[in-house]
Amino acid sequence: MTVDPSPLAERTRPLVLGLFRIVVSLLFACHGAATIFGVLGATHGKAPGFGQWPGWWAAAIQLGGGVLVLVGLAVRPAALLCSGSMAYAYFGVHQEHGLWPIQNGGEPAVMFCWAFLLIAAVGPGGLTLGRVLRRVPGRAALPI
Repeated sequence: MTVDPSPLAERTRPLVLGLFRIVVSLLFACHGAATIFGVLGATHGKAPGFGQWPGWWAAAIQLGGGVLVLVGLAVRPAALLCSGSMAYAYFGVHQEHGLWPIQNGGEPAVMFCWAFLLIAAVGPGGLTLGRVLRRVPGRAALPI
């Protein structure tokens, strides 16, 4: 048995998905900025050197990919890259310290991986800069 979503749920779906995208990607970009620049009160230890594998590249993907997804430009490919980087982080770094994410400290990597995979699969929702830039005359200036 399927239940038809309410008209309110259908109307607010793009807004809610857009807000989800914004919150997840903002947190992700902040993590990258904290790692590279040592800002935002982060205690990630010594910042990786420019181009150092994998720390600097992971942080660059977090910052760059997070900002692209945040503002709504190239959302699906950027979200897929972010998801993949977190899958690599989990299986390449965290998994060796224990089977379960709660054991190995990989919960954030798993959550970001699946959140970005969801965004890549279902799209950006509303509130995207890409939609504003593609705006057709006669439409609202800030579509949701």
